[in-house]
Amino acid sequence: MTTWFLSDLHLSPARPDISALAFKFFRTTARQADAIYILGDLVDAWIGDDDTSAFAQSLQHELGELTRSGVPTFFIAGNRDFLMGAAFSEKTGVTLLPEETVVDLYGVPTLLLHGDSLCTDDVRYQRFRRFIRHPWVSGALLALPLTVRLWIARKLRANSSSQQPLTPAQLSIMDVNDSTVRATFEGFGVQRMIHGHTHRPAIHQHVLKTGATAERIVLGDWYEQGSLLRVDANGYDLIYRPLTADTV
Repeated sequence: MTTWFLSDLHLSPARPDISALAFKFFRTTARQADAIYILGDLVDAWIGDDDTSAFAQSLQHELGELTRSGVPTFFIAGNRDFLMGAAFSEKTGVTLLPEETVVDLYGVPTLLLHGDSLCTDDVRYQRFRRFIRHPWVSGALLALPLTVRLWIARKLRANSSSQQPLTPAQLSIMDVNDSTVRATFEGFGVQRMIHGHTHRPAIHQHVLKTGATAERIVLGDWYEQGSLLRVDANGYDLIYRPLTADTV
């Protein structure tokens, strides 16, 4: 059996091709999995669990069908979908996890996270992250009328660069800080980490203070490639290939 990880799909009405591929994965390959972990930015913008748009309803339907088929599905919020809450979980059957979660992955303690908290060189973003995720601020956003939040989401999508590949400069500022990565490994006492956010699928090795080598697996985005991580008892395979009907 296999566990699958994915991140940074940035699903939205503007990219029905990506949604179609994601839904195909949920209906086929994912149905044979031990578990599915979505590590944030599943959507380009989530305005609240009361979103009645066709896009939001279809996404929740597909995830609900997946979990009702018996596949445990887990979600860690990203910077685009941190407003997904209890109603979303109840409707889809998806289990919401804390933003930093350690799981036993076929005998290997593994830290899972979206990854934006590791990008501490981007000081302005980290300041904004702390502000926008404060419970009072999130509560104030959700208290706005749905029509207002829908307008905000449309503006965010219109001004967003997330529907196209990021520039080298954007990728650089949003990459992880090595000292933060090593401190996170040491703080959680693990030697494997899986995350997304940086849009740079790769496998990195980090030497910790103890001299041990820790492994960091980075998931890719779904703009021009499809990125999936397959893990089983024999090891793992980081998959990233052109975004076509054969990707999943």
